[in-house]
Amino acid sequence: MLAVTGLNVFHGNLQVVWDLSFRVEKEEIVTLIGPNGAGKTTTVETIVGLNRNVSGSIVFEGEDIIGCPPNDLFKKGLALVPEKREIFSKMPVSENLFLGGIGSDGTQKTLAHVYQLFPILREREDQMAGTLSGGEQQMLAIARALMSRPRLLILDEPSTGLSPLLVGQVFKALEQLGREGMTILLLEQNVRNALAMCHRGYVLENGRIIKEGKAKELMRDPHIQKAYLGF
Repeated sequence: MLAVTGLNVFHGNLQVVWDLSFRVEKEEIVTLIGPNGAGKTTTVETIVGLNRNVSGSIVFEGEDIIGCPPNDLFKKGLALVPEKREIFSKMPVSENLFLGGIGSDGTQKTLAHVYQLFPILREREDQMAGTLSGGEQQMLAIARALMSRPRLLILDEPSTGLSPLLVGQVFKALEQLGREGMTILLLEQNVRNALAMCHRGYVLENGRIIKEGKAKELMRDPHIQKAYLGF
């Protein structure tokens, strides 16, 4: 579904991503793991059209999408849940979800689905989004992206700032989406949880992929265990 090949990304004259190549197959959950500053957010922002100073190729369902405006990518089925969530804090939960579903079909069916994934949002649907807890805001950000019925769901650090209990709830919902056939690209620092739910993973450090493989293999890798799992 998604193939990134030889991607180089620049901020002005400063190169921050070097020769990045990875793929995401249909109905697969793939993770990009790595520390802060590794280039994960830069990579995903490039995929969704927010960075233009690039070279290489990004092919989504057979079409090279480098240079496509973000709105066009949204219509093609790409949905991003950004690290900072970027919900509409002065609007109710219900309006945030409605805006996420503009232009898509089956809004009521999709709404029922996201309420099943995140029951707390149904309880809070008339509450201003900015008054939700951090975990509830993260659930809302994911639910809003799902309202567009994406073909590829991209999540940037969904566990950031959440308690272990809420992290578990968020990852449980993502696992359910995976079982339902959703294609997911997950960027995470929480390596243990990411590898536990994903099919394959790539390790990104200093703007370069240093390792890749099946999630179970990466979990046993000595470098991963020492650098990220505390073994």
